[in-house]
Amino acid sequence: MAFMAICSSSLFCQSETTDLGALLAAALQSNPEILAAQKRYEASRQRPTQVSSLPDPMFSPGYNSNGRPWPGAGLGKEPLSQIGFMVSQEVPFPGKRKLAGDMAVKESEAEWQLYQQVQLSVVSRLKQAYYRRAYAFAVAGVLERNLDLLRKFLLITEARYSVGKAAQQDIFKAQTQISILETRRVQFEREKRARQAEINSLVNRPPGSQLAKPSELRPIPVPVKLEDLFAAARENSPMLRVDEKMIQRAEVAVNMARKGYYPDFTLNGGYYNMGGMPDMYMFRADFKIPLYFFRKQRAAVTEQSQALAQSRRTYEATNQSLHFRIQDDFLTTESSEQLVRLYGQTVIPQATLALESSLSSYEAGTVDFLTVLANYGTVVEYQMNYYEELQNFYLALTRLEEMTARPLTQ
Repeated sequence: MAFMAICSSSLFCQSETTDLGALLAAALQSNPEILAAQKRYEASRQRPTQVSSLPDPMFSPGYNSNGRPWPGAGLGKEPLSQIGFMVSQEVPFPGKRKLAGDMAVKESEAEWQLYQQVQLSVVSRLKQAYYRRAYAFAVAGVLERNLDLLRKFLLITEARYSVGKAAQQDIFKAQTQISILETRRVQFEREKRARQAEINSLVNRPPGSQLAKPSELRPIPVPVKLEDLFAAARENSPMLRVDEKMIQRAEVAVNMARKGYYPDFTLNGGYYNMGGMPDMYMFRADFKIPLYFFRKQRAAVTEQSQALAQSRRTYEATNQSLHFRIQDDFLTTESSEQLVRLYGQTVIPQATLALESSLSSYEAGTVDFLTVLANYGTVVEYQMNYYEELQNFYLALTRLEEMTARPLTQ
C-alpha cells in the first residue's frame, strides 16, 4: 500500500507555509501598478472643478499719449490722452461648463473602475502564481517520492540480475526511467523559483526574497452556480462598469457638441484716467458667432454621436466576451472537480493496486519488469494529473473572481 500512502499524504512535510492572505495584503498596499492606478484616479478627481470653472479673466493696463510716446504725455490737455486698464471675462454659453464638468466626472468614475480592475488583476495574478507554485511543490514532491521508490526497484532488479533472475536490460530501463523523472523534477524546481520571483514582483519585494512553501491545494466543491456568476458580473464587474461610464460620458459629449451651436461671449470693462478731464469708463460685450456651423458644429455633433454608438457596441462586445469567458472557466471548474474526484477516489487507487499486483508477480517471476515499469509510470502520471487538475480548478476560480469581483477562493 506504499503508493496509496504517497497519493494521500500531505503535499509538504514542514509546518511553516506562505500565508496567501498576507501576500494579498502586501500587494494591495505596495504593488506599483495598484499605486499608479490609485494616483491616476485621484488625479482624475481634480478635473471636474477645473473644466467647469470660468476661463481666467484678462487684465489689460495701458495708455494713450499725444505729442510724446511716454505715458502721461498730453494727459489733461488732449482728449485722447489717457491712462487706465481693461478687464475681460470670457463666458461660455450657459450649460456648457456644467456639461464639461459632467464629462470629467464620468471620466473620473471610469478611472475608479479601472483602479478596481487593476486591483482585481493583481490579486488574480498573485493567486495564480501562488497556486502554480503550490502545484510545482506538489508535483516535485510526487516525483521525489517516486524517485526514491524507483531507486528501490532498481536495487531489487540488480539483486535479481546478480542471481540470474532478471535481464540486464531491466536495469537499463529502470535507470532510464530514473533519469526521465529527474529531468521532470528539475523542470518543476525551476517552476517553483520562477513563481517565487513572480510573487516577489507582485508584492514589490526585492528580487531573490525567499518565501516559505505554499499551503496545500485541497479539493473543494464548486462554490457557486453559473447564473450567480453572470449576475455578479452584471452588478460588479469593473470591465462592464468602465464601458458603462464611457457610454454616459459619450452621451454628455453629444449634448456638449450640440451646445456648440450657441455662442460664447466675452464681457469687457475698463476705466481710464483723463487727467483734468472727466474720467472715462468703458463696457463691451463680444459674441462668437457660430457662422461656420455646417463645417464645425454639425461635424462635431456627428463625431460625438458616432463615438456614442461605438461606446455602446464596445459595451456589447465586452459583455459577450465576459459571459463567454465566465462560462468557459466555470466549465473548467466543473470538469476539474470531477476529474480530481475520479483520480483521487478511483483511477489512482486502481492503478496502485495494478502496480502492487504486478510487483508481486514480478517477484514471483510470472511477469516481466517492463510490465511493472509500465504500471509504475501510469501511477506517477495519474498522480501528476491529479494535481494538475487541482491546479486548473483553482486557476479557473481565480479568473472567475477577477471577472465577477466575487470572492470564490480562500
